[in-house]
Amino acid sequence: MKAFCRTLFTMATIAASLGSAYAGITINGTRVVYPAEQREVSLSMVNDGNDARLIQAWVDSGNASERAESSKAPFLITPPMARVDPGKGQTLRIMFTGADNLPQDRETVFWLNVLEIPPKPKAEGDAADNYMQLAVRSRMKLFYRPKGLPGSVDTAPDQVTWRLVSKGDGYIAECTNNTAFNVSFSDISFKGAPPKQSVNKGGMCPAMGKESFPVAGVPVASDKLVVTVINDFGGFNPHEVGFTR
Repeated sequence: MKAFCRTLFTMATIAASLGSAYAGITINGTRVVYPAEQREVSLSMVNDGNDARLIQAWVDSGNASERAESSKAPFLITPPMARVDPGKGQTLRIMFTGADNLPQDRETVFWLNVLEIPPKPKAEGDAADNYMQLAVRSRMKLFYRPKGLPGSVDTAPDQVTWRLVSKGDGYIAECTNNTAFNVSFSDISFKGAPPKQSVNKGGMCPAMGKESFPVAGVPVASDKLVVTVINDFGGFNPHEVGFTR
């Protein structure tokens, strides 16, 4: 029992609620857009905590369990690890290393991971041996955007088509995106529905693809959806779009 009590438990999580409670690192952005014609892009962050933090950064191809040492994503991050003192900042440089198998007619989605490791708690006596350390991982989308894609990222949300499909005792909202751009959104609601009554709490309609989202509640008598799209800068832009049943 004594040996068990002296064990250090390290937990990594991407839950926002846990991150806000324990994280000291604030990342200046919620997504990264990598235009293919650029040599590199950067992402800055600052340590708002009272102690120094160690960060580790890597890119994965969509598998959340993929770690820095096993990732095959075609990106290099410098520095891959860094100490960030309290009140200080750190900038990550993200460089595309090249990949022949990426489609050039649409965006490809990768994920940027930032793992924040806090210092060992300062304590004396038994308290110095018995503690729980929480390593918080932030995971955000990285969009690789080839040069010369047709259309515009700003007009893509209005070109996505939606269909409401009956499934069992409920419904699903099915989107079809024929554009070259991925369309991310924070929520969907029926136009005229009571405030805060969302169809879905967020997701992404992939470039040149389809996706389905469960509908919460009974749809109101409306022929339009309000889709709150997340733009390249993390802003929220409501779009009214029609749908079929």
